[in-house]
Amino acid sequence: MANLNVIGCGRVGQTLAALLHQHAQVQVQDLYSRSFPSAEQAAQFVGAGTPVTELAQMRPADVWLLSVPDAQVAAAAQALAEAQGAKLAGAIVFHNSGFLRAAELQPLQALGCHVASAHPVLNFASPQTGVRQFAGTPCGLEGDAPALAWLHTALTALGGRCFEIASADKPLYHAAAVFSSNFTVVLQAIAQDAWRSAGVPPELMRPLTEALLTSTVDNVLAMGPAQALTGPAARGDTAVVHAQGEVVQHWSPSAGELYKTLSELAAQLKRQGHTQG
Repeated sequence: MANLNVIGCGRVGQTLAALLHQHAQVQVQDLYSRSFPSAEQAAQFVGAGTPVTELAQMRPADVWLLSVPDAQVAAAAQALAEAQGAKLAGAIVFHNSGFLRAAELQPLQALGCHVASAHPVLNFASPQTGVRQFAGTPCGLEGDAPALAWLHTALTALGGRCFEIASADKPLYHAAAVFSSNFTVVLQAIAQDAWRSAGVPPELMRPLTEALLTSTVDNVLAMGPAQALTGPAARGDTAVVHAQGEVVQHWSPSAGELYKTLSELAAQLKRQGHTQG
């Protein structure tokens, strides 16, 4: 069984380490975080692993997970290379960024590591929910062949559904995830702000959100976006779209611009079945 060292003990790092441990894909060995209490908490949650205070204290491992924010991946790779040096040769090292390529780990690749990125398409609200919800999660993989082979086997054993992404396509791939997940949340916030400004009673905010959001998700999954789309833009009711857009623009200029752009895309989606071209 492979030994696993983890650098970065946030929600994603804890979730993956716990799942890999539970499914007997690795022996979790050393855990490092900039905050030592975070590493201690991770060890407790995972049920395995030794918290350490320095990268140089980490023992040689077959697999290294760099589960740090995107802005820290390159620095973490460089720091690990400097701390471990030639001891890393032959190891698999991967990060979890959906945007950054495996090439971000070049200092480690230069030492003979097999590098990759593995991006589980899941909202990691907490390690507990991540562990419960992971089965069936699509996982975008990109990088060196040996690392991809190991990740495909390990993540599939956790219930992940692995697929490969070309390095050049990672930014657009991740942008799609942002549209699908993050911007959905922003749109719900705009809707609730507008309802509040329009005088909707606070106790009805949740029922309104739940009714529309649930039915929309169900319809998109059942029929696809083009068939699920409703509303004035989809009906071709340009007078309503224009008048309503003016009201929204007056209420919030930024939301007004968004309303106009989305209405144009909605009309195109209904006419052509897609938003591009």
